[in-house]
Amino acid sequence: MSQTAVHAMPAAAIVPKKKHRNLAQGVVEAFTESIQSGQLKAGDKLPTESVIMELHGVSRTVVREAISHLQAAGLVQTRHGIGTFVLEPQPAKMRISADTIRTLGDVLAVLELRISLETEAAWLAATRRTEQQVAEMGAALQRMAPQPGQSSPVESDVYFHLLIAQSTGNRYFVDILSDLGNTIIPRARINSAQLVHEDPAAYLQRVHREHEDIYHAILRKDAEAARAAMRTHLSNSRERLRRAQDAITAN
Repeated sequence: MSQTAVHAMPAAAIVPKKKHRNLAQGVVEAFTESIQSGQLKAGDKLPTESVIMELHGVSRTVVREAISHLQAAGLVQTRHGIGTFVLEPQPAKMRISADTIRTLGDVLAVLELRISLETEAAWLAATRRTEQQVAEMGAALQRMAPQPGQSSPVESDVYFHLLIAQSTGNRYFVDILSDLGNTIIPRARINSAQLVHEDPAAYLQRVHREHEDIYHAILRKDAEAARAAMRTHLSNSRERLRRAQDAITAN
């Protein structure tokens, strides 16, 4: 993109239209709609984090999460020390569609793919991650912590895995996980803990500990431990899902 294409983004183009339950998703949708409608064009520079915070009434953490999602979708690019810019539209390409993942068997097949994909992503993330990326992982991990009487937010779980993919520095890891969306989290599709008569609180605590193990390995840049922790987490998810599938078949 040429320097002449870079120009300021009109503030009116990114004023939020409604409040969303997930604040980051609300920011993402506001920018996405403006980009797809042509209000925002390639080369437009996004406002500063502070301006976006004021326009949308959200925190800096929410803004950074939203920008990460926009980057993963190939809509914007951040140039460190300069700003974040709208990218040229990309041609359509073959992608894994979340709409085709309909059955429990489909979710199991996705988990098998993720075991191969994300164990290596965790290894790469431990060797390549930046301080900002690992700080964002830690913040996402805190939001995922189970609270009494509440379920762990699926969006934060998805974001945690997306951050690991981004930390590899390889956009293809990000592309695949972004295409899958919330389908990468089995509990977004099925209550496997309930099907196998497992205490939901204990289940969420165990899943959270698995995420903690992944995070701490990446934090200390221990690539082998990160790979092993990710494999353990995803293999445990697959086993829980298989038990749920057996429970459905038995009924």
